[in-house]
Amino acid sequence: MAKVTFREDRCKGCGHCIAVCPVKIIEFDEKLNLKGYHPAIVKEENMGKCLGCASCARMCPDLVITVEK
Repeated sequence: MAKVTFREDRCKGCGHCIAVCPVKIIEFDEKLNLKGYHPAIVKEENMGKCLGCASCARMCPDLVITVEK
């Protein structure tokens, strides 16, 4: 199973990762981060659906996403 982690404090909420996720498990968090953006997250109950393709990490302009297999 793959695990996706986000440095939520640095996320600008651009949504590029959401657009490229093939299984559509990435979404915006309801709460704001310290910069005032809704950061991207993967809810724990959806983590098992992650393919580990790392498309989200490659697309992130701020390098806030880590994908571990």
